[in-house]
Amino acid sequence: MKASQPAGSHVSDPKLPKSRSLPPTDRSLPIALIRAREKVMAPIRDMLSETGITEQQWRVLRVLSEGGALDATDVSERACLLLPSLTRIIRALVERDYVTRTQDADDRRRQMLAITPAGQQIIDDNHAEALRIAQRTRAALGEENFETLLDLLGTLQAFK
Repeated sequence: MKASQPAGSHVSDPKLPKSRSLPPTDRSLPIALIRAREKVMAPIRDMLSETGITEQQWRVLRVLSEGGALDATDVSERACLLLPSLTRIIRALVERDYVTRTQDADDRRRQMLAITPAGQQIIDDNHAEALRIAQRTRAALGEENFETLLDLLGTLQAFK
């Protein structure tokens, strides 16, 4: 880039082949995914604000409620959390008696995590509102678009 060109001018330079210029931010997949995530998460954050738990803690509780006792690596993957973050989150959930942490009987290096009745109560208390939020999102997109979006996102998850 020449010194006289403004910073970033190469990003959407019409002289460059389309394959060499970045899309405008309103057509950028990473930015679109972040915007969509924020739109989807806003009502969930509102719901959780009354519970005193974070969206990450909610994801861990949901995973454990759905999957039963799991090892930390499985929870990390299913809740989309890095293991160091999960360690901190689990510590807080154990302190609040929402989750138990035990060593696996066969492999003492593995930690098994399980939701407690108090943790399940958080899920149960918010079930109806979480369902309403999910139904509003599904209705806003339409059934076919909703399912297509989930399928496309699943394809992206498999992308390497």
